[in-house]
Amino acid sequence: MNTTFEQIPTETEQKYKSLLAELKKYPSLAIAFSAGVDSTFLLDCARNVLGDHVTAFTARSCSFPERELLEAKKFCAEKKIRHIILDSEELNIPGFCNNPKNRCYLCKQELFQKIRAACQRLGIQTIAEGSNSDDNGDYRPGLKAIEELGILSPLRHIGLNKEEIRKLSRRQGLPTWNKQSFACLSSRFVYGEKITPERLKMVEQAEQLLLDLGFHQVRVRIHGMSARIEVNKEDVVKIFAPAIRNTVSTEFHRIGFTFVTVDIDGYKTGSMNKTLSPETA
Repeated sequence: MNTTFEQIPTETEQKYKSLLAELKKYPSLAIAFSAGVDSTFLLDCARNVLGDHVTAFTARSCSFPERELLEAKKFCAEKKIRHIILDSEELNIPGFCNNPKNRCYLCKQELFQKIRAACQRLGIQTIAEGSNSDDNGDYRPGLKAIEELGILSPLRHIGLNKEEIRKLSRRQGLPTWNKQSFACLSSRFVYGEKITPERLKMVEQAEQLLLDLGFHQVRVRIHGMSARIEVNKEDVVKIFAPAIRNTVSTEFHRIGFTFVTVDIDGYKTGSMNKTLSPETA
């Protein structure tokens, strides 16, 4: 990351103050927490403003790697934040496993309806999530579900982008300030490709292997029984070093992939959206 300890720009400071002022409006607040850069920053700000009146909700599912769930638990324990883990069960949503182009919409609807039901039992009236202003681009059907359900997106509403959130996170001493971006494992499949618990586990194991080998930004995209590996462009050459290449080949085949390929263009956020036609996106 290029983020350094430089002074926070005035415009970013103003957005930060606006965020805190917005959060202070709510007697209590529930936050959808994935342990990523954005939701960690939002949760930390809410904890600083609202104290014990903030509750974190994390979804446990086949699409959410165990390492991310453990990070979420650790952060909430260290910050003494009430943390509720819900089983999202998105694979039981009719049509979800067929991986339609509105997959994210279906999942967000399911998740936030469960969070809302839990909040009603707990007497929490307001729910927020951590999308930022950069999420206004690309194809984001999940945002439609969030807006329809009346879920707040304070970072996006204030206009904070990812780079600003990283800088503010670093100032607040958050371990996620330089964490790589992450999306749920279901996003690794070509639209229309069948999603199953077994195939999600294959993706999780394959990506964990790459992380263990020292790659930081990784995606294992699924095309049938072929794995297409994406790493940062500057790391592409490293994966062809004989020892690493042999390890990746051996382990990916052991996991169950028939073919193992490397995308020489490197990591690209939302690369599966390129398979959508302009009419469907």
